[in-house]
Amino acid sequence: MVAFIRALRAAGVRISLAESQDAMYGADAVGVNNKEHFRVALKTTLVKEARDQERFEYYFPLFFGANTPPMQDILSQMSPSDQKMMEQAMQALQGDLRALQQLLQQMMRGQPFSQEQLEQMARQSGLNQANDMYQRQWFERRMQRQAGLQQLQQMIEQLLQRLQEMGMNGEQAQELRQMMQENAQGLADQIAQYAGAQLAEQMAERDPDPKPDLMDVPFSRLGDAEVEAIRSEIRRLAARLRSRASLRQRRAKAGTPDPRRTMRANMKYQGTPMELKYRRRHVKPCLVVICDVSTSVRYCAEFLLTLIYELQDQVARTNSYIFISDLTDISMVFKEYEPQEAVQRVLEDNRPGYYNTDLGRSLETFRQEHYGLVTSKTTVIILGDGRNNYNDPRADIVQEMQRRSRRLLWFNPENPGLWGTGDSDMLQYVPVSDSVYYVNNLRDLANAVDKILTDG
Repeated sequence: MVAFIRALRAAGVRISLAESQDAMYGADAVGVNNKEHFRVALKTTLVKEARDQERFEYYFPLFFGANTPPMQDILSQMSPSDQKMMEQAMQALQGDLRALQQLLQQMMRGQPFSQEQLEQMARQSGLNQANDMYQRQWFERRMQRQAGLQQLQQMIEQLLQRLQEMGMNGEQAQELRQMMQENAQGLADQIAQYAGAQLAEQMAERDPDPKPDLMDVPFSRLGDAEVEAIRSEIRRLAARLRSRASLRQRRAKAGTPDPRRTMRANMKYQGTPMELKYRRRHVKPCLVVICDVSTSVRYCAEFLLTLIYELQDQVARTNSYIFISDLTDISMVFKEYEPQEAVQRVLEDNRPGYYNTDLGRSLETFRQEHYGLVTSKTTVIILGDGRNNYNDPRADIVQEMQRRSRRLLWFNPENPGLWGTGDSDMLQYVPVSDSVYYVNNLRDLANAVDKILTDG
């Protein structure tokens, strides 16, 4: 039970010391004679989240299941004459597959692999070097090859063919085939059970890997639980960014001395600097945000929009748009709902589907319908991976927007090593952008947003 609990922890199930103790008390109360009662007692005390139920059901039989599969002695069920025919048929195959005779005999007598055989196959396949359950199927196949189960299937067909040639009728041969296939499957199941149990025990022996900070988990590797955790924490992140931005604004209220304005203001004092003038540096930015919400960058777009609208008191004005195959104005949604609810409504109404990403067409729509929003005070943010499915990228429109705006920034969550490969037009967008940010995780995204707030 201790090893089972450690394996569940290594697999990501949160189990406290008190819950482990409750499991012990539960097992003591229900006993171990009834396996189902024992299983339910452990599940009730150890699993508290619906997403962990499947993991519990996966690992339970690896620790508390029977390692010996049900197999039957086929030879003992045959008549003496059939046994003699079988022995002759098996001897006739010895010249072809001599090394598999022992395995064939073992399968026919319904004898499972011994512990020594399993340990030898595990050593030869390198199972003792494995450290994660996702490797299970690969090691199962390697152990099956070590055991010769693939060749055993070939030998079964050859043996049945030989028996029919010796006079066994088709109905009897079919019944024999079914029994041999069941025994062969039993051997394969025994290997699968052993490989899974060994991996689980090896996982239990090592300390669980420390979970990475959610701020540093790449967007492409986020699981459902991690996404929900980020959604619940993003307001705290926004609060930290707001505090930092407010502190910078307070420090910038006085600004830095402005010599030209000071000299002009003090001409009435014959140049004596009686009145000091300062340069106000910080100006709240006006934003135009254009986000790709296709599958590859969906989480990044969700978190960017949530952050920006949580920080609206630090921004003069924000107009937001999303696109997959064409542009959609979503600014009004954020005026009616709180940021997180607004983002969820936008994503639910604009699901990725059969249509392909077309940034070029979306940019053309923006130029025709919303171009007046881009002025010398506007910061334009485009979030996307720059992949257009071989459509026209319209880099000329991006260049026009860059010249017309205060600055144009591009946020891209895709690894820069992939830019320009396949249908990526990112290398055409880089020269016509003022800055390009690689936003692989939430920390990168928060730092990029913070820089925008820093210098207005």
